[in-house]
Amino acid sequence: MPFLSLRALPLAACTSLLLAFPAFAQAPADTLARIKETRSITLGVREAARPFSFLNDQKQPVGYSVDLCLAAVDEIKRTLKLPELKVNYKTVSGPERIPKLESGEIDLECGSTTNTKARQEKVAFSYTIFVAGIRVLVPKGTKVDSVKDLVGLPVALSKGTTSEKLFTQLNTSEVKMQLTTFASNGEAYQALKDGRVRAFPQDDSLLVGMASHDNALDRLDLSSVVLSVEPYAIMMRKGDAALGAVVDRTLARLYTGGDIDALYRKWFTTERLNIAMSRLTRDSFTRPNKESGVAMLLGYSL
Repeated sequence: MPFLSLRALPLAACTSLLLAFPAFAQAPADTLARIKETRSITLGVREAARPFSFLNDQKQPVGYSVDLCLAAVDEIKRTLKLPELKVNYKTVSGPERIPKLESGEIDLECGSTTNTKARQEKVAFSYTIFVAGIRVLVPKGTKVDSVKDLVGLPVALSKGTTSEKLFTQLNTSEVKMQLTTFASNGEAYQALKDGRVRAFPQDDSLLVGMASHDNALDRLDLSSVVLSVEPYAIMMRKGDAALGAVVDRTLARLYTGGDIDALYRKWFTTERLNIAMSRLTRDSFTRPNKESGVAMLLGYSL
């Protein structure tokens, strides 16, 4: 076919021809370049994901994940040679965190988000910062040694979480539960306290964080069965390699220098909370990795 010059065509014909071709996808935004230009960065934080990311009594965002993100902000300042960098915060819910990251409303998500194969299709993750596991919070005296102990029980799920995905898949004819999905961890937890449900599956660290803050560990208990491996990480936009390199460099320095131990104690060993560092979490500090979560009971990646 001979080469056809657009200059030889009328304007209307050129327009029709161009519209016939699909639009080229935009390249991933260079977040570091924008940060340098605006001298500001926006961190996505959670309202009540203790001790990772939550609002304190003064409504200020604090927590283990927030501190790690702030360490990355300091590294960004050094990398870009910025004397000042304004940090903005935006509270996001579980269902909102990925859409707000993709839309550019936040630059880093500093919460309790599990690195999963499914989420990797949409976003990028830092090195693992903590490893949790899905367990079930139940009233004291309720025995849950396997998911079959939940058959017939009303169970609370939190929208947009890996526990919601896992228990929806588990709810088959063999393990039939009465599942109710709530908008947040707080609402699901309140339903358990009120007696509207008899079980609340979620990451064990978050369950302990909520119950300990509420002084309810004498009335509630965790199941002995662990249903998954949940590696938490900081989320970033997919394809933003420059920002990812700065975040990973920050974490690697904290891990190899031992600063991570003091930071861990600050948030996980307090008057109300005592979560010992697991072997999997320690291994993630010794050998930084980006392995995705695994649903052990079902035998596949989350």
